[in-house]
Amino acid sequence: MEAWVDIPKNSDFSIYNIPFGIFSTKNLKKRVGIAIGEMILDLKLSSELGVFDHLTFDFNVFENLYLNDFISLGKSITNDVRLTIQKELSDSSSVLKNNSNVLIKQSDAQMHLPLKIRDYTDFYSSIEHATNIGSMFRDPSNPLLPNWKHIPVGYHGRASSIIVSGIDIYRPKGQVLLPNKDTPVFQLSSRVDFELEMGFVIGKKTNLGDSVSTDEAEDYIFGKVLFNDWSARDIQKWEYVPLGPFLGKSFASSISPWIVTIEALDLYKVKGPEQTPKVLSYLEYNDMKNYDINLEVSIKPEESKESKVCSSNFKYMYWNMAQQLAHHTINGCNINVGDLMASGTISGKEKGSYGSMLELSWGGKNPVTLDDGTSRVFINDNDTVIMRGYCEKDGKRVGFGEVKTKLIGSK
Repeated sequence: MEAWVDIPKNSDFSIYNIPFGIFSTKNLKKRVGIAIGEMILDLKLSSELGVFDHLTFDFNVFENLYLNDFISLGKSITNDVRLTIQKELSDSSSVLKNNSNVLIKQSDAQMHLPLKIRDYTDFYSSIEHATNIGSMFRDPSNPLLPNWKHIPVGYHGRASSIIVSGIDIYRPKGQVLLPNKDTPVFQLSSRVDFELEMGFVIGKKTNLGDSVSTDEAEDYIFGKVLFNDWSARDIQKWEYVPLGPFLGKSFASSISPWIVTIEALDLYKVKGPEQTPKVLSYLEYNDMKNYDINLEVSIKPEESKESKVCSSNFKYMYWNMAQQLAHHTINGCNINVGDLMASGTISGKEKGSYGSMLELSWGGKNPVTLDDGTSRVFINDNDTVIMRGYCEKDGKRVGFGEVKTKLIGSK
């Protein structure tokens, strides 16, 4: 399949992708688009050219501020929209080719938060990450907590502070217990960290009391984004017992602007790690549920070049998305379109694949040297953290673009 749109080699936004997002320009208000190469296809203008006339839905949904209503149309519509665009962009006689105003340069557009996120849950599903944390702070010979291999551990996070790529964040303040002290002090966090994660977007609601099985899970997942779960380690360490993360997490989380559909990722499914002991029946699953998604993290100091500090892969996850969703809903908790579920930090077995500075610097003991000769144990003011991800198989590449966020001093 070849597109008539110019798509640079190794572009994340190939004809096999067709991810959805919300964009605007100086002349166009917020609306729905898809990314193709270095361009954005305006779906509202495309609908006015009759591209979707064979489908029955209100095309005004393409002028909404968020993707929620579009996603709520259901996969019978959203998949057809994606496949229709894929066909039109591959057809040299397409009406779109003769109407250049439907394509906008990404460099001329501003991307926005693609979802109205009502609820957000963060999991803790990488066994390598959990082992590293347990080894640092508990018992290296027995690093995992007793429940870890039995349930996809998670917590309810703060949806209001989820931001799109490109928005700066402030260094958070909070209570910190300094070494060899018995009482905390109030100060700026000195241990701001990134966490390399991915998020999946709920595409179908349930009612209170309903549960979603692992076999049904993909019907309820619209797509995926890159996710940076910003963390203030010193604030987190003091507050997390007994109820888990609070201010150490809720100050910000960043996501990439383009939602890659779960259907676009089907080619990249792989077998997940062996799970022992055997999981309870509601967490058992069939077929392949993990995904081979290459991930990386770079740090760019102000006035300097970026340095890659981590290369990891989503396939390492011990608990997969189907199990996470099944566990989330097993008690009858209802979910809504636009809810976001984050994977937890994605770490591999090798040091260079650790998905946080906490692990890369081993709690601040081993500084990480950047390409410009400076070093980091955590993130400095005016550092920009950039996460990227893509899949590639049989010459077909599907990527997520990037999530880029700058940490600035306290407000």
